[in-house]
Amino acid sequence: MSKHLRIGVFGGTFDPIHEAHLRIANAALKQMRLDKVLFVVAAHPPHKSRRKLHASAEERLAMVEAALADEPQFEASRVELDREGPSYTAETLEILQQQHPTATLFLILGLDSLVDLPKWRDPERILAVAHLLVAPRPGTYPIPAVLDGRYTLLDLEPVEVSSTEVRNRAANREPYEELLPPPVRRYVKKHGTYES
Repeated sequence: MSKHLRIGVFGGTFDPIHEAHLRIANAALKQMRLDKVLFVVAAHPPHKSRRKLHASAEERLAMVEAALADEPQFEASRVELDREGPSYTAETLEILQQQHPTATLFLILGLDSLVDLPKWRDPERILAVAHLLVAPRPGTYPIPAVLDGRYTLLDLEPVEVSSTEVRNRAANREPYEELLPPPVRRYVKKHGTYES
């Protein structure tokens, strides 16, 4: 009989993946006793125009794979790269549930994303398929009443680093390397991904 897996699903553009992403995934892994965390690289996130994505989907996937190379419980997923159209979370979760029919899925997202969740496509489908694990963010966020009792707040320091900050620092020739896992640092330096 197959083991009942507890799988974290951490979606994002990862443009680029940075140290805070790994901190959040590690907190989820340990606190919720997950078997693994899938880093789902968004191909065409509906809330971002393609213009706003600085690295291509394959480059972003390559950076995620580099960052996770020495993390046996973390895995890059191309589930959204291999299908047409916008990357809607509800559809992604249902595909992952079909791929892992006996697993319990946990969707990992930031507090800023949680606040917007009721505006996402099919929020009830998301809540039906996955339990929400929420990473704190600096500042205050009014949680919609519809989400009361429907998520778990992870116990970690609020995350202040963002991919936007990394890109801005790189573009302005300011130090950004310490925000990236060493393999991603090497990838970005080699390919000049964010330095205009």
